[in-house]
Amino acid sequence: MLEGLIVKALSGYYYVKPLREGNVVSGEDPSVQCRARGIFKKRGESPLVGDRVIYSLTENGEGTVDEILPRSSQLIRPPVANVHLAVLLFSIKEPDLSLLLLDKFLVHVEHAGLDALICLTKQDLAEAEDDSAERAKALYEGIGYEVIVTSSLEGTGTQIVKERLADQISVFSGQSGVGKSSLLNALMPGLSLETSEISLRLGRGRHTTRHVELIELDNGGFVVDTPGFSQLDFQELGVEELSSSFREFIPFAESCRFRGCSHTHEPGCRVIEAKEEGLIASSRYEHYVEFLTEMKDKKRRY
Repeated sequence: MLEGLIVKALSGYYYVKPLREGNVVSGEDPSVQCRARGIFKKRGESPLVGDRVIYSLTENGEGTVDEILPRSSQLIRPPVANVHLAVLLFSIKEPDLSLLLLDKFLVHVEHAGLDALICLTKQDLAEAEDDSAERAKALYEGIGYEVIVTSSLEGTGTQIVKERLADQISVFSGQSGVGKSSLLNALMPGLSLETSEISLRLGRGRHTTRHVELIELDNGGFVVDTPGFSQLDFQELGVEELSSSFREFIPFAESCRFRGCSHTHEPGCRVIEAKEEGLIASSRYEHYVEFLTEMKDKKRRY
């Protein structure tokens, strides 16, 4: 009975890296190309990248995934299991930092129950008088998030990020063109992931990643490099779950006068009062209202 970790899924094949005593066999040991047993399809299950599995070898040097071991977490987009940390990459310049989009990503991370690390990239492109990175860092650290300012070109912050990724599976996500591949190349010289230039006309990057794959670091960590995207919707999130995805709302929401308070118009709403008292950032509250409106509009349409 062999135990392994699925590091890539492509065209119906699962590439399984052997595990010994619970740890991935690192180095040059190749992954085994496996098919999944038909029983999974009958059960409506599917192995995912990040799954720890029991597999067996076949005569042709390939293998079969026989059993999926219990998962600690599961994401729908990207389809990956056992992730512990979401690294949200947002550039300071090219494209400009979008706190609206960052808050949308944070909502999804909170809903998934993952830890979040906010990584502000391309510090080298910021002009001397541009303090947007410092203001964003202060805002989100005040809420309780971990924020690291990086520059792949200058090497700023990359070692701190790498240390944070040790011995766990992390997912890299964020707006297209923010330098995900560049940062990964800086973390692991010799990785040579494909990078793409920014389309200045559109202000967006071209997609460079085409399938979900675990990239092995040399410190026991794995990174899921996911396709870049600039839009997220709230299909997996209920309207009533949105406010609890803004972590700084939670202690105030418990003191609202009405149960099920939407924090938009109700008298005695402690969240609104906290915003007016400066205890909740105006930008965060405004984004909450915008997301709530977007969710309600979609619900009416469908």
